[in-house]
Amino acid sequence: MLARLLRWWRQLTAMRTALMLLFLLAVASIPGSLLPQRSLSQTNVNRYFAEYPTLARWLDRLFLFDVFSSPWFAAIYLLLFISLIGCVVPRAIEHGRSLFTPPPPVPRHLQRLPEHAELSTSLPGAAALDVVEEELRVRRFRVVRREGRSGPEVSGEKGYLRETGNVLFHLSLLALLLGLAGGKMWGYEGSILVTEGQGFCNSFQQYDTYRSGPLVSGGDLTALCVNLEDFEAVYEQNLTAASFTADISYDVDGGEPVARTIGVNDPLRLDGDRVYVTGHGYSPEFTIVLPDGTALTDLSAPFLPTDPGTLASQGVLKVPDLGTGATEQLAVEGFFAPTGVVQAGVLTSVDPRPLDPQVAVIVYAGYLGLDSGLPQSVFSLDQDQIDRGSLNEVGRANLAVGESTTLPDGTVVTFSGFKEFAAIQVSHDPGQVWVLGASIAVLAGLLGMLLVRRERVFARVIPGPDGGGTVLSVGSLTRGSADTGPRFTALIDDVGAALATRAAQGPAAAPPLSEEAPPS
Repeated sequence: MLARLLRWWRQLTAMRTALMLLFLLAVASIPGSLLPQRSLSQTNVNRYFAEYPTLARWLDRLFLFDVFSSPWFAAIYLLLFISLIGCVVPRAIEHGRSLFTPPPPVPRHLQRLPEHAELSTSLPGAAALDVVEEELRVRRFRVVRREGRSGPEVSGEKGYLRETGNVLFHLSLLALLLGLAGGKMWGYEGSILVTEGQGFCNSFQQYDTYRSGPLVSGGDLTALCVNLEDFEAVYEQNLTAASFTADISYDVDGGEPVARTIGVNDPLRLDGDRVYVTGHGYSPEFTIVLPDGTALTDLSAPFLPTDPGTLASQGVLKVPDLGTGATEQLAVEGFFAPTGVVQAGVLTSVDPRPLDPQVAVIVYAGYLGLDSGLPQSVFSLDQDQIDRGSLNEVGRANLAVGESTTLPDGTVVTFSGFKEFAAIQVSHDPGQVWVLGASIAVLAGLLGMLLVRRERVFARVIPGPDGGGTVLSVGSLTRGSADTGPRFTALIDDVGAALATRAAQGPAAAPPLSEEAPPS
């Protein structure tokens, strides 16, 4: 049993297994980008269920609408952690030991190395090796001089940063995964549509959609409140958006409000929190005058864009409280066109800018069911209530700003104007700095792996064949590069030139060499 567990552990902690799990994690993430995810938009998931009911049920059983919180994705993630830890940590320890280990002895058959050369010189063997050692130290080799089996020899090695980059890359990859996991566990994200002149506070109860980690509770949220003072969208001549800017005021922990302008790529950055503008649209405003003269003013609701190019939008204004004595509730369902054009009796929009705002409305009267305890969308009516007769159509009209329609009971509905709204997202990710640092370290390690070459050079001297002078034998072994000839040729040329210069100078003493060169 123990032998089987050890065999399984070796297989799990092998680098090949870690690479396979990393590839499998990337493949497992694909459904999360192709299918709507509940953590991002429950509305899109509901729409998918409505369009493909049978397929959606099967996909839901496989957690494909909750990919990143599914058990099988967590299993791959956990196995990848274990595999990386099991293969990288021992490798890092071994590399740490190798930093203090001298270069290996010269191979017995030096001439069998990929790069090999022999130089004859009149210098004695010790002086010839002094030249080789000096040239290697100039090239930042770590050099060791020994008395080998076949006589004096020199071993030089450099390129330790290649293996350091390899270890740094994998350790940083592990740190990156830990940072992402920590951000998911302790992070949260909430989105809300805010109309100009309105605001919100950082609370799960106020957000339209939100996502929070399993270790986050409502009391952990930053005490942040934001008010949208004004929103401005600028468009190019081809009607593509050039910029979105929102003038906001915010306060933290009930402090003094601070004014700030934010944009799509210029969020509000607080300690651990980010406030982004992710979109915008329009909120039509209505005035309702009841038959008894009671006026309800400044009634508005955000209409969601259905056409991003023209910002044609749909939505509904629900009015449950019509004042004392009112037995019915009203709902104004509408289509808003920023630049309205009526074609064949149908209102449409031709420009996202509010050049000629118009709205097509259908007014319903009856019971909205807001107090029934059943959840319902604030952006649409419950079709079941219309089918059951709880809501009945009492009027419809196309209205420009200032125009009205009168219902059968004498109620007047006036399209009084519009305001813009901004889609604001509050994000808290405690792992952001960790992920950024790990990403930079991953790139640094990758550069070390690609740019640094691990290289060893060996040299040995033997007496000349005629009993005079010395034969210097030099060999090179380089890892991670097939084109080592020019580097070795340059080394041999420099050694040969130095040998000739030293021989011409006579037996003068060579300058002393340092004991050790720093590893590179």
